[in-house]
Order: sequence, then C-alpha cells, then structure tokens
Amino acid sequence: MPVFALITWIVTALGGLYLLAIWLIEYDPDFQRAAATRLPIPLVSGHVLLAVGGLAVWIMYLVTSKDIFEWATIAILAFVASFGLTMAVRWIGVYRASPANSPAPAVTRPASAVGVRDPWTPIEAWAIASVPGQAPRVAELNVPPERHFPVSVVIGHGVFALVTIVLVVLTILGVGGS
Repeated sequence: MPVFALITWIVTALGGLYLLAIWLIEYDPDFQRAAATRLPIPLVSGHVLLAVGGLAVWIMYLVTSKDIFEWATIAILAFVASFGLTMAVRWIGVYRASPANSPAPAVTRPASAVGVRDPWTPIEAWAIASVPGQAPRVAELNVPPERHFPVSVVIGHGVFALVTIVLVVLTILGVGGS
C-alpha cells in the first residue's frame, strides 16, 4: 500500500504541476488590476512547496521506515489538504462567476467589418469600434488566471489527492500490510 500511495501522490503532483503551469502562464501582474486572482501567491506557493516536500518525506519513510517520517508526512498533508481545499473553494467561485466585460473594446475592427464575427471569439468579447483603417486587435476578457483551469484536471487532482491521503493514513495505521 505504501507504493500505491507513492504512485497516487506522483499522479496528483503531475496534475498539480499542470494546473500551476496554466496559472503561471495566465498570471499577469499588470492585468491583475482588472481581474485579480482569487488564489494568492503565498497560498499557491505554500501548497506546491509543502506537497513536494511531503512527497520527499514520504519517500524518506519508504526508504528508512522510521516513525518520524510517518508523522511528518501526516502533518505536512494536513497543511497541503487545507491549502488545497481553500484553493478549491476559491476556484469554484471564480469558475461559476461570469467574466466581467472590459471597459475598453475587446475587439476593434474597421467600420466595414460590422456584424462579422469569427466563431472562436466569445460574444462577451465583442465590441465594434468604428475607427476606419484600424487593424483588428483582440484583447482578453477580464477573468482571473484560474478561470482557465480545465475542470477535469481540477477534479482529477482533487480525487487523486484524496486517495493519496487515505492511502497514507491507512499505511501509517498498518492497514493492508506494508
């Protein structure tokens, strides 16, 4: 069971790193004035660093079988889980909210392009500016970076995290053998 916990922890970490990459790509401090993130940098950083540190402590437990690493893993997982739940609750609020329309035109086109819209641009992003001769310019909607998280990855990350915690606790309690 300890090896299964290690495998689920690694899968959870890979999903988390994917979400972190999306968040880092979409995070723009200059843009944050318009659509601030609901996931503060210390919360995200603490979650990632503690999760990776907890994985290292769990590996140390698997190598040495010392009790101190068992309890350190439990303590670290308690913080990782609380940070993760906090981020999940905040993400749900962002995901369910509708994006705010930007005060400036999101897309500007020459006056001759009135009524023409490509199928990939959301309706909310369209505002036609009647500036003749100006080239099209696509701006972003005012949404926080975590709005771009794929729902399936967020749910998968949470499910694997829960399975990891259960397997670690069962291993420490001695259920299922070692």
